[in-house]
Amino acid sequence: MKTHVILFTFALFLQGCSYAISPGMADKADKTISFDKLQADPNAFTGKLLILGGTITQVTTVNQGMLIEVDQKQLDYWGKPIRTSRTGGRFIVFHPGYLNPMIYGQGVDITMAGEVLGLSSPMIGDRQYDSPIVLIKELKLWKQDRGPRAAPQWIDPLYDPDSRNRPE
Repeated sequence: MKTHVILFTFALFLQGCSYAISPGMADKADKTISFDKLQADPNAFTGKLLILGGTITQVTTVNQGMLIEVDQKQLDYWGKPIRTSRTGGRFIVFHPGYLNPMIYGQGVDITMAGEVLGLSSPMIGDRQYDSPIVLIKELKLWKQDRGPRAAPQWIDPLYDPDSRNRPE
């Protein structure tokens, strides 16, 4: 029984330290294609499986599924998008099912493995932009980092920081 507990704990530890995309999908992905190459000529990489990530900028519901516009970011060792203002550009992700726009909303980081479908030319405002479009095969949603709070949260409910300033 003790051996089972140790093995279970070790398995949980390994799961917590794993890459964002499953090993089978990561092995199939073409790691030689950079985002710059993809953006320059998306049609040349049609059918290739890539791992990309970034921050969601817009989610649109269409008849066949969801279109997610992503601001591309470099991925760290674990496959999580690096929090930086530097970006390689935007790409569009197609998900053939429904995703809750409240969960997969603007500002959320994602990592995905997907098949390149080619070039998409959506209208953004009054201009038309060319962006690579990718069909999702596997998707990882990252929890948003909580920023520092404006006021400290006191742990002791009996402690009143303003008690020193009150008249007796």
